[in-house]
Amino acid sequence: MQHLEKRAEEVAAREAAQTTGQANDSELAEPVVLRAEVKAGDYDSAGKVSQRMRQILRMRGVDPDIQRRAAIVAYEAETNIIIHSIGGDLSVAVTPGKVVIEATDRGPGIENIELAMQEGWSTAGPLARELGFGAGMGLPNIRKCSDKFEIKSEMGAGTRLYSEVLLHKAVPPPQEARP
Repeated sequence: MQHLEKRAEEVAAREAAQTTGQANDSELAEPVVLRAEVKAGDYDSAGKVSQRMRQILRMRGVDPDIQRRAAIVAYEAETNIIIHSIGGDLSVAVTPGKVVIEATDRGPGIENIELAMQEGWSTAGPLARELGFGAGMGLPNIRKCSDKFEIKSEMGAGTRLYSEVLLHKAVPPPQEARP
């Protein structure tokens, strides 16, 4: 895992260094994958993956609103693993057309996904709430910021979250001129 983190840091550093120079099209088209093991209760690490991803998106000239949406998805997914599980993995793949964010955790699972998707509903414990987490906005924010969103959970086994954020805004069809 340390090797993967070191590799991700090298890629992020290379991408950041290119912001001062000219990156060629082939470098911008190259997919970048970030992977991290997320430890339960490791609040100090919350957001590290989303920061690296946002740096890559910034270097690629992605619209700031799309950067923000992707960062929210990655951050909320990461903090959900920290708060609600016994650990898991977060993977972010930046491609020329989209960001794919996958979060998989180990236990306890979500008993009622429909309820968990409601703003304000949370099972976070007192420590998470004391630290400012657990407001019940994680999954609703992930869904709002995703262009594609899937979640599957099994009690006692864990939860898998999949999100896609498109890197290009859809262009509305031209309106017909009226006489």
